[in-house]
Amino acid sequence: MKPAKSGAEPGAKPESHLAMVRRARRINRELAELYPYAHTELDFRNPFELLVATVLSAQTTDLRVNQTTPALFAAYPTPEDMAAAVPEEMEELIRPTGFFRAKAKALIGLSAALRDRFGGEVPGRLADLVTLPGVGRKTANVVLGNAFGVPGITVDTHFGRLVRRWKWTEQEDPEKVEAEIAAIFPRSEWTMLSHRVVFHGRRICHARKPACGACPIAPLCPAYGEGETDPEKARKLLKYEMGGQPGQRLSPPADYPGKPAPPLGAD
Repeated sequence: MKPAKSGAEPGAKPESHLAMVRRARRINRELAELYPYAHTELDFRNPFELLVATVLSAQTTDLRVNQTTPALFAAYPTPEDMAAAVPEEMEELIRPTGFFRAKAKALIGLSAALRDRFGGEVPGRLADLVTLPGVGRKTANVVLGNAFGVPGITVDTHFGRLVRRWKWTEQEDPEKVEAEIAAIFPRSEWTMLSHRVVFHGRRICHARKPACGACPIAPLCPAYGEGETDPEKARKLLKYEMGGQPGQRLSPPADYPGKPAPPLGAD
């Protein structure tokens, strides 16, 4: 099967919705073979830590969050501890993640809400999670899918970019993207689909220069050719374990084939 061309061929019929769904599901199957170890790239030991890490991950890398949270959780291991934090002291701990004043305010606020309204426990329902300060649908779906096993689609910048590149949707609004992609795949696939797409976006299908020539799903991609098509040059663009480099987690899962990321100050 030859790689798809960028854009429609002159005179070619537009892809039907059914054909798009079949192509999308095949891409998901191939991504599952490519990334059998796909996972959230935030370090966490419990739902509270994942919730905090996800809030911190806005406008920064998961690596920077993972390098920052060990000291943060050592200082504030529970919602009760974090709710009582002195803002300036917390701000210094999370400064490496950027927007540290707004993030500290959100973390103290959501911790107080967990203490006061949920008995110090992270709720396992989306309707409850999105009432917490700094928590939207994306953050809620990350927590539900990875800490509670509740299927959800996480529409971050990587996910939105790739599903539009693959012509699964033309929507820009994250909630509309979530709804359209949810209609294509069985609910049981939602969480792992999110991980696979994000993994692919970080490792191969980059925003500015996709490694098209090294992409296993190139034959299924209508955007093939937007990036580097020469196989040798494309291989040099691969990131993380695909390029023989450390991943983003300091404590990756046992089945992760790459190297653990370095602690803060060592990268």
